[in-house]
Amino acid sequence: MRVFINIISFVLLVAVLAAWVMLPWVGAIVLAVLLALWLLLSRAGSRARSVTAVGLSTLPQRLGSAAVIIVGIAGVVGVLVALLAMGEGYRQALSASGNDSTAIILRGGSSNEVSSVLQREDIVQIEQSAGIAHNAKGEPLTSAELVAAAFVPLRGGAKDELGSVQVRGLGEQGFTLRPKLKIVAGRRFTPGLRELMVGTGAQRQFDGLEPGKQIKLGSQEWTVVGVFSTGDAFDSELWADASQVADAYRRGSSRTTVFAQLDGAQGLETLKKAVAANPQLAVDVSTTLDFYAQQSEGIVKALRIIGIVVGSIMGVGALFGALNTMFAAVAARAREIATLRAIGFAGTPVVVAVMLETLLLALLGGVLGGLLAWALFDGFSASTMAAGSVGKLSFSLRVTPQLLWEGIKWALAIGLIGGLYPALRAARLPVTTALREM
Repeated sequence: MRVFINIISFVLLVAVLAAWVMLPWVGAIVLAVLLALWLLLSRAGSRARSVTAVGLSTLPQRLGSAAVIIVGIAGVVGVLVALLAMGEGYRQALSASGNDSTAIILRGGSSNEVSSVLQREDIVQIEQSAGIAHNAKGEPLTSAELVAAAFVPLRGGAKDELGSVQVRGLGEQGFTLRPKLKIVAGRRFTPGLRELMVGTGAQRQFDGLEPGKQIKLGSQEWTVVGVFSTGDAFDSELWADASQVADAYRRGSSRTTVFAQLDGAQGLETLKKAVAANPQLAVDVSTTLDFYAQQSEGIVKALRIIGIVVGSIMGVGALFGALNTMFAAVAARAREIATLRAIGFAGTPVVVAVMLETLLLALLGGVLGGLLAWALFDGFSASTMAAGSVGKLSFSLRVTPQLLWEGIKWALAIGLIGGLYPALRAARLPVTTALREM
């Protein structure tokens, strides 16, 4: 029977922790308000306040043991938030590359630009489809682009160490479709010439990409003429004229992608219907916002799983530290708790008091860990292989308020478990036994 009760208790605890992890910050505020009202308005809450005040007043004498909880939980939260910030920064870098007013068209069934191939006939028919906006000259606002890979020296690497960078050949309207583009140094490439513009992210990762320098793409020498910034994933690329990139990589008139400016709010649906009704076209159409968000899903999920696994492993260590500390604190206050029980205090105020003390220490650890992660990692530059890319993607880690809240929830969950069993022991301890332990 006792084993069955223990199993039920464990299942309930797991359910409570799962609900807590999914709880939004608004729900946490509601719980905090309800707890405060109980402490202020009820007789049991008043007693719990008194016991808690006594326990907190002894913290200066227990700074060493309290620091074990705070530092342990701060380490867990700091590592967890830092790993999640990597995924968030990656997601933001890709998501910022798209918007709802621009479409991306790839060969049907292609999951990314690298695996897509569009022939010249496909591109002509796409550009003639309804749903695409036109400029003042009546020309479709489209850019047939080609993605390829180049191998250039890594910055700070060995002499012959090369890294892969993504080269994008832009069509005539390529710049028009990217209004966020800023020229940081030099100028734009000249169509028809073997000239390159390099993103600021690529320039940080690779050597020899300063204006005026020459690098080899394919079997040809190219001149770097400018440095650009878009504030998104494109910063990790090299840009050149699409026809010149196709010539260097022997792609002929084929391209990998067509970007198009949509004609109004219904442009996407109109374009989808138009290409679906054309039996000669087998392409997929989506907004660039949806496309790049989907590209980031796999990496973000993987980084989140890694963060949770690492955080869980570290959390176990912090949990045992909290349990040992609070069991020691309860043992040191055994006579005090026994006296309170003897004069009429029920078990509930004692349990709540021990739990509040542990949760307060856990909260301090969570806030400390979150602040350290924010100070050390927010804006920190990193790079990884982008999904569907042939080169490195440079991005900055982002410690958002949502990630800080997740870290604090983890801290309080550790504090909840770490204080629960010592609190129950304190409430169940017979008065005579507690007096003898001292």
